Amino acid sequence: YLGEEHVRDTGKGCVQGSIGGPILWNLLLDPLLQELEAKGEYAQAFADDVVLVFEGDTALEIERRANAVLERVRAWGASNKLRFAPHKTNAMVVTRKLKYDTPRLHMGGVDIVLASEIKLLGVVIDHKLTFNAHVANVCRRALAFYHQLARAAKASWGLHPEVIRTIYRAVVEPVILYAAAVWAPAVDKLGVRKQLNVVQRGFAQKLCRAYRTTSLNSALLLAGILPLDLRVREAANLYEARRGVPQRVIGDREVERMSSALRSPHPASHIDLGFKRLADQEQFTANSEHAFNIFTDGSKIEGKVGAALSVWAGAAETKTLKLALPSYCTVYQAELLAICRAARMAADTLAGSVGIYSDSLSALLTLENPVAPHPLAVEARGHLRRALLRDKRVSLFWIKAHAGLEGNERADHLAKEAALKSKRAFDYDSCPVSFIRRSIRMQSLDEWNQRYRAGETAGVTRVFFPDAIAAYKITSKIGVDWFVTQALTGHGGFSEYLYRFKCKESPSCVCDPGCSESVLHVLLECPAFAYERLRLENEIGVQMIKGNLCEIIKNKASRELFLQYCKKIVKAVNIRNKN
Repeated sequence: YLGEEHVRDTGKGCVQGSIGGPILWNLLLDPLLQELEAKGEYAQAFADDVVLVFEGDTALEIERRANAVLERVRAWGASNKLRFAPHKTNAMVVTRKLKYDTPRLHMGGVDIVLASEIKLLGVVIDHKLTFNAHVANVCRRALAFYHQLARAAKASWGLHPEVIRTIYRAVVEPVILYAAAVWAPAVDKLGVRKQLNVVQRGFAQKLCRAYRTTSLNSALLLAGILPLDLRVREAANLYEARRGVPQRVIGDREVERMSSALRSPHPASHIDLGFKRLADQEQFTANSEHAFNIFTDGSKIEGKVGAALSVWAGAAETKTLKLALPSYCTVYQAELLAICRAARMAADTLAGSVGIYSDSLSALLTLENPVAPHPLAVEARGHLRRALLRDKRVSLFWIKAHAGLEGNERADHLAKEAALKSKRAFDYDSCPVSFIRRSIRMQSLDEWNQRYRAGETAGVTRVFFPDAIAAYKITSKIGVDWFVTQALTGHGGFSEYLYRFKCKESPSCVCDPGCSESVLHVLLECPAFAYERLRLENEIGVQMIKGNLCEIIKNKASRELFLQYCKKIVKAVNIRNKN
C-alpha cells in the first residue's frame, strides 16, 4: 500500500565473486574513507586493500598518529560487524635517516609486523625506494616467458619472427612496463639496466634470428625495438603527460585530456546521433532539404592546421568561418572542432532544420559514440542535445571527399586558407597525446643512437647502419632472416667466427690461406664470388666497397638486390663450412 515500509535485517554478507559484492563493499567502506580524509589522513583503497600513509619528523609522532587511526579503523569495523586481520597487516618505514627509532604499531592489542618490502597492486616497494626487488621480480617473470619461447624458436627454424614480435609486445613488454611511472627513476642505475638487458637480449636475438653470441646492440637494431630502460622512461613520461604534467616540447600549452566519465550525462539522457552516408550528388540532393546546410572540413598542409565551415541556405552560401589550430594539432582534431562549431551554430544562431556534412568518418563515429571521451566530441554532443531541447532538428551526414559537391569543395578550400593564411589566435590549442608520444619517441631514439655509436660492440652492424635513427626506419622494411642476420652481424658460418669458438682449426679463407674469412671479406673482396659481385655492381651502379654499404642499404632498389646477394653468398659459405 502507498506509504507502507518494510525493513529487514541482513544476516549474511555477499558471496565472494558475486556481481553486487564490489558495489556493496564500496558503499560500506566509503564512509570510513571520507572520515579519514576529513581528519587529514591519507588513505588509499583498492577493493578490500586499504593503505594508510603517515608522515612526521620523529618515529614517536608517526607511532602516535598511526595507532590512533588504527584504533579508529578497528572501532569502525566492529560497529559495522567487520573484523580486520592485524596479523596480515604490514607496516614499513621509509626514511633517508641512518638512525631512527622503530615505531611500535598495534591494532586491537595485536602488534603489526614491520617489513622491509611491501607488494602493493603488483609493485614491490622497498623501504629505501630502490625498486630493486620489483625489477628482479618482473625480470624473472619475463625470463620465464623467454624460456618457454626458446623451445619453439631457433635461429634457423621455429616460430616466425612476427609471431615472436607479437608475443614480445603483447606479453613481455606489458609485464616489464607495468606501473613504470612509479619506478622509472630506477632505470638510471647500472644494475637495473643490466637486468633489463639480460631479458631483452634473448628476445631481440629471436626476433632477428641471430646467434646467441650476437651483441645486444646489433640484435636490438635489427629487431627494430628500443632498449627496455628507454621504453620504461617512455611509458612514465607518457603517463605524466596524460595526467597533465607540463611538457617541455609544447611549452605552456596544455595536453589534451579526455573528459571524465563522471561528467558525462546520465545514460537516460543520451540522444541518438546516427548519421547517414552520402556517396554522390544524387544522394546528397535527396538529403539536403534543410533550412541550412553546414559543410565542415579540416586540413593540414605545409605543417599548418586549419578548419572551416561553409553555411548554405539553398544554393547560396550565407556565411563562412575559418578556425586556426597550432601546427602540432592533427587533422582529426580540426575535423572535430569544425563539427563542434557547426553544432553550436545550429543550436544557438540558426533557425529551422540544419544539416551538418563532414567528410571525416572517424570524427562522426566519435561523435556518434555516447561514451567517447574526446573533449570536442563531448562539447559537440552537448550542443546537439541543447538544440534538441529547443525543438531544432539537426541531422548529421558523411559525404565522400572530392566527389564534386560544391559545399564540400568550398569547405576544403576555406580550411586550407585557414591553415596557410590565418593570423588570428588559435581557436583550439590543446596538444594531442599523439604529438607527445612522437616527441618522446624521438628523444628515446636520440639517446639510443648515442649509445649505439659509442658502444664497443656491433662493429660489423655499424658498417651497414652507422646511424640508429635511420636504421630504425629501414629495418622494419627488411625481411630479416637467418642468412641476412649473419651478413649484417658477422656472427655466422664464417671461418673467422667459427675459429673464435674453436669450431674450426683455421680462420683462413679458401681463396688465400693468409686472409681471414670474415663477412666483409666474402662480400667485398673474396675472388670466389667476384662474378656475383660484379653483376650486382652493374645492376645497382655502385661499387662494392666498405664505405658504400651504408648508401646501398638506404636506397630501396639497391637494398633489395644487395640483400639477395648477401643471402646467396652467406648460404654458399655456410654450406662450405658446414663440416
